[in-house]
Amino acid sequence: MSDTTNNQEVLIIDYGVGNLESVSTALDALRVRYRVSSSPEDIVRARCYILPGVGAFAEAMQNLKSRGLIEPLRREVIQNNKPLLGICLGMQVLADGSTENGTHKGLGFISGQVVRIPERAGFPVPHVGWNEVSIQQKKPLFAGLEEGARFYFDHSYHFEAAPEHVAATVDYGSTLTAAVQHNNIYGVQFHPEKSQTNGLRLIRAFLNHAL
Repeated sequence: MSDTTNNQEVLIIDYGVGNLESVSTALDALRVRYRVSSSPEDIVRARCYILPGVGAFAEAMQNLKSRGLIEPLRREVIQNNKPLLGICLGMQVLADGSTENGTHKGLGFISGQVVRIPERAGFPVPHVGWNEVSIQQKKPLFAGLEEGARFYFDHSYHFEAAPEHVAATVDYGSTLTAAVQHNNIYGVQFHPEKSQTNGLRLIRAFLNHAL
């Protein structure tokens, strides 16, 4: 249920590279009131954030910068401890940086680097399709999910994070990070909005914790 009021609790951040329609559809299915916006003022008003993303790391960071979203987002998330969930590319930009098509600086919300998935026989890159995740930290994102839950992935790069920040992994020829968390900041490499019941449960778990 999209809302146009100014006291919106959940904000889907529109920065030109997000999968806004399917994320909005997921929140509609959960009967959650939300706003889709690229306004710095709406970042200040919101109680929590969903940062979707598809495409290239450098473009994502440039769009966040050009729309004046980095500083208000940093202030509200880091200083004011408002919860944030990054999805796919939206998770990757939480890192310190990326080696995708050069070297690029990220938001630095969770320590680590985004690097290309290793090439291995039988595991083509990009990694596309359904895969099981191994849960490392049950709460809050995976509170309503069983070990081996399947989610939909579509990515060529992955987030190399410190073990204490890894909430779930996926086996794709090697162990890749499937989800990260640090304090009030969360990210998933897969697309919960395209992962049917499991994805809706994960988004609901985030919102239950965030709100």
